[in-house]
Amino acid sequence: MTRIWPLTHEGLGNSSYLAEVADGLAMAVDPGRDPRPYLGLASAQGLRVAFTADTHVHADYVSGGRELAGLGARLLAPAGSGMAFGHEELRGGQEVDLGGLMLRALATPGHTPEHLSYLLLDGSQPVAVFTGGALIVGGVARTDLADPARVQEWTRAAYRSARALLGLPGDLAAYPTHGPGSFCSAGETGEHVTTIGREKAGNPLLASADEDSFTRQFVPRLGTYPAYFARMPAINRRGAPRHGTSRPVLPALTAAHVAELAAAGATIMDARPIAAFAAFHIPGSLSNALRPAFTTWLGWLASPDRPLIAVLDAGQDRGELVEAALLAGYDNLAGELDGGIEAWQAARLPTARIPLLDAAADDIPDGSQVLDVRQHGEWASGHLPGAIHAELGSLVGAAAAARLGSGPVAVMCGHGERAMTGASLLAATGAAGLSVLRGGPGDWAKVTGQALEHE
Repeated sequence: MTRIWPLTHEGLGNSSYLAEVADGLAMAVDPGRDPRPYLGLASAQGLRVAFTADTHVHADYVSGGRELAGLGARLLAPAGSGMAFGHEELRGGQEVDLGGLMLRALATPGHTPEHLSYLLLDGSQPVAVFTGGALIVGGVARTDLADPARVQEWTRAAYRSARALLGLPGDLAAYPTHGPGSFCSAGETGEHVTTIGREKAGNPLLASADEDSFTRQFVPRLGTYPAYFARMPAINRRGAPRHGTSRPVLPALTAAHVAELAAAGATIMDARPIAAFAAFHIPGSLSNALRPAFTTWLGWLASPDRPLIAVLDAGQDRGELVEAALLAGYDNLAGELDGGIEAWQAARLPTARIPLLDAAADDIPDGSQVLDVRQHGEWASGHLPGAIHAELGSLVGAAAAARLGSGPVAVMCGHGERAMTGASLLAATGAAGLSVLRGGPGDWAKVTGQALEHE
């Protein structure tokens, strides 16, 4: 029985895998940038990571394939990946002896042009298939990342690839990379792992009669995606800096030094919980509470060309923030404010605040315009009557604040973190009269008894 362990990143909605492929040997599939989880898991199971394989050039995170290769693994990747560092190219139909099991590359273009799925074989018997974005639980991954102008072409290819995978044995376990919550996903949300038979019987997208009807159904579902997706493939092709099994430590910066760097264009990323940011924060700083979604919103909203300064509370995990930033390709980490916001206040530097109110208490100030910053699908499923909508990713720049007019604005999302991020973006453009609602439309509807509006 082949042992396969998923390693899931909750914030990105992705899974990578470690598979036992021979006595004492393992293969990592679509690993994240930090090699330590794979090395640690392998060691605990008495294995060595001898192989690492990417199904495609990733747009949502820095691949860890190069890191593992630098530590001794053979790096396998699709031909056409364009990687500028050492790797072994595979084409559809090629096989690699893994020392026990055999790996067969299956050409499955669509999510990306070069995409491969990897079929593990014990002799002639299939034992697992790693499908990347070619087949996910309840759908297939989005097809507009490589070239939006060719989305129709790649969507048709994705349909053909997925249908080909459904020709594998029904009881075969399928291990997708993209899953619930991933901006690469474009199908139904659900579990991270599936079987070929389950998808053949119940995948709603693949129930389409032909690729024409599939394309008509699929393309309109493609929503927005984080801005950093546009630059990540280039990072993965040239190779991000390697850190091995150690990680950078955030240098301690005095308040005066932080002020100097900010004046020169550095981004101050305040990763404290939103209640702390609401009470006091550095004017112009970006609120992005340290949580699983931190990587996504950092990549969407912060420029990778500017030094990044962190503001944290004493008990927060610096290593978690560093790893989250590295995963999105942010290596320009200037440091953190030594002593936190209290040191900034002690230096008598200016602070700002944004009131944090309670949606469940209908605590919206009179005369305030409600701005809902959730994704379009969330907005369409139910929002406050009279609210206006702008996705959080669209709030960068002065034009966003100008659209709101001069009155007070109460920003809301589903819980409060994205709303505080949005309010901080608006405040940085000079917008005034901002407040943030903790909780979402459902909380408001429950306490007021009023119905939500839907699209």
